Amino acid sequence: MAATCDFCGKQADGEDLPLTWTTATENGRRRVFCDTCSREHLRAMESKLDSEWW
Repeated sequence: MAATCDFCGKQADGEDLPLTWTTATENGRRRVFCDTCSREHLRAMESKLDSEWW
């Protein structure tokens, strides 16, 4: 099962999550974000804002 970015929908190649992608837990649910979305929203992630606020 390929990983899919929960923000933009980009899919990762292969079965493993790429090292450049990030994960977060929001409201008890695991979220996965691609490298592009992770870089673009780094400050919001570090502030622990839920992705709905990005």
